[in-house]
Amino acid sequence: MKIYVVGIGPGNSLYMTPEARQAIEESQVVVGYTLYVDLVKDLTEGKEVRATSMKQEVDRCKIALEEALQGKTVAFVCSGDAGVYGMAGIMSEVAEAHPEVEIKTVAGITAACSGAAVLGAPLIHDFAVISLSDLLTKWEIIEKRLRLAAEGDFVICLYNPKSKKRHDYIDKAAEIVAKVQGWDLPCGYVKHIGRDGEYSKICTLQDLLNNDDIDMFTTIFMGNSTTKVINGKLVTPRGYHLDK
Repeated sequence: MKIYVVGIGPGNSLYMTPEARQAIEESQVVVGYTLYVDLVKDLTEGKEVRATSMKQEVDRCKIALEEALQGKTVAFVCSGDAGVYGMAGIMSEVAEAHPEVEIKTVAGITAACSGAAVLGAPLIHDFAVISLSDLLTKWEIIEKRLRLAAEGDFVICLYNPKSKKRHDYIDKAAEIVAKVQGWDLPCGYVKHIGRDGEYSKICTLQDLLNNDDIDMFTTIFMGNSTTKVINGKLVTPRGYHLDK
């Protein structure tokens, strides 16, 4: 009885780790959100596939547990890294009463890392990753985290920056950071990382305001006080001295 909670990266097979691929190949059942299951369809031939739509996270965990309790090996797939806004935590909670089921988290490449690679090297020094979704976290807490991260001079990577219901949250986040770092702060964002239509842009904090280019498939990078643009790449120096 085993459940692999598998981070498949952003979706492109080039971003999938060999361990993730092996875990899916070893499994008899693949469970996940419909889109993510479709992204690994080349690995699911001959396997039982259990997919659900969005906002059914707990249901997917229960399905994975039910299959595992029948003695099957299950691959529970999610995008990015299974342990970074992924399903590893909730899967462990749902299966808490069943210690006989082995749960193994299989790391993947999260958007912070894959998006940073597209832009250059913005995360070379300390950074914070913050989701702007208030479905599971109160906005007051998100605001506090943004303010403290800016005051701590962290590079800030933002997930879930905008949706139809939260169309102005990225504007609010930019305003919070601007009070500390200023509107000329070097920033960047990447859309559809590792998928068809990948698009990136280096900009300033000011450029994030009222930006219709930003959506739920966008990952945003706000620099710190040392971040700069070098030959078209967003870079945060770590402090190595080149003049030794």
